[in-house]
Amino acid sequence: MSGARRAQRGEAPTPRPDRAARVKVVGLGGVGSIAARYLAVFLASLEEPARIVLIDGDEFEPRNAERMLFSRCGNKAAVVRDELLELVETGSLTIAAVEEYATVENLGRLVNEGDVVLLCLDNHATRKLVGDHCRSRRDVCLVSGGNDDVGEDGSGRFQRGTFGNVQNHLRRDGVDRTPPLDAFPPEIASPRDALPGDVSCTEALLTVPQILFTNLATASAMLNAFSLHVSEALSYPELCFDVAEGLMRPIALPGVRLLKEAGSGEPSAAARVRRRPMSPAAGEPG
Repeated sequence: MSGARRAQRGEAPTPRPDRAARVKVVGLGGVGSIAARYLAVFLASLEEPARIVLIDGDEFEPRNAERMLFSRCGNKAAVVRDELLELVETGSLTIAAVEEYATVENLGRLVNEGDVVLLCLDNHATRKLVGDHCRSRRDVCLVSGGNDDVGEDGSGRFQRGTFGNVQNHLRRDGVDRTPPLDAFPPEIASPRDALPGDVSCTEALLTVPQILFTNLATASAMLNAFSLHVSEALSYPELCFDVAEGLMRPIALPGVRLLKEAGSGEPSAAARVRRRPMSPAAGEPG
């Protein structure tokens, strides 16, 4: 019985350890540093062989302490790895750090067939880069989460920093079971920002602050999607939330027919056609 069918029967989704065997966490900042910690606890609890690879070329600095937990300054991936190795003592879970930004040159080495990728970034150019690479894989699950900064965005629209979303791109046997990251959001399809190697992330953080608890909400929503995926019960391609409005809900995307993740190959009922909102408070519920 699939995870989705078990959920319909009122049963708790049951994780399949083989689907969580290799997880890549890209970005260990405000969202990724939270997600990695709870991910490690979850995978260790399964008591099955699993590997987490933490990927980030950025550094923890003293000013990051306003919205990030870290024991020392230094490369984010390496610092979080060392902390997790002390926190989670299990022979079944291995944790590695790659002290690099995701690039065209290294993605073929970092993201492989069968991986689950947690993309925890505030950089649309890197989201598109990783998303495009995942589209070239036959079997991959990409969970991408992010939230607004506080202040004006590139178009001059004021953001209060309380809105976020999670996109889930699932490919099986070379077929998109859910839409790729750039299928609908224009900010990913045509990013206005640059890759971290082209612009200082430190400068960006100085001008676009984020809210700690919105980061926490994003990490939680991403881990929920991950848990549902490894339990074969993930049924939505995108989730939006706004902590100021107290709202969180899946978004129905125009014209999208989702395939059952359990692999039956049979399409589910067509999603209702609705405008993709800028925030969960806009438009009708998904």
